[in-house]
Amino acid sequence: MRKSVETFRVQVYLNDPRVVTGLTREARANRMPLSQAAGRAIARGLQLNPRADPEDRLETLERSLRDHMRATARDMQIVQELLVEVARAFFLRLPDTPTDSDPTVQAAVERRIDRLLDDAARRIVMGRPASDGMTGPGA
Repeated sequence: MRKSVETFRVQVYLNDPRVVTGLTREARANRMPLSQAAGRAIARGLQLNPRADPEDRLETLERSLRDHMRATARDMQIVQELLVEVARAFFLRLPDTPTDSDPTVQAAVERRIDRLLDDAARRIVMGRPASDGMTGPGA
């Protein structure tokens, strides 16, 4: 007794003569109708590309978005650290008032900047951004 196979009718219009030639060649070589050769070619294409399933594509998109968010957070932390370095250079190189050149003031600025850098480095290692964008007391 022959097993019944459910078939579906799909109408496809092909514009590429190379695809038509390839399908015709495959149909002749395997002694089958052109429609069966096309069906086999489509099945092979779907097997080679498992991402053709919408669920798989959605999972891939979600994974890509998560990776992108992680990379963006890391990049923002690096930018924050660079900004702290710019602030350090600004405070140390451009004294504005006579008290700014005071060693005590410079040491306080240096201590605050070091604390900012340590906090930024700790967040980079932990892999998460600052909760409010500010670090340390009085920053």
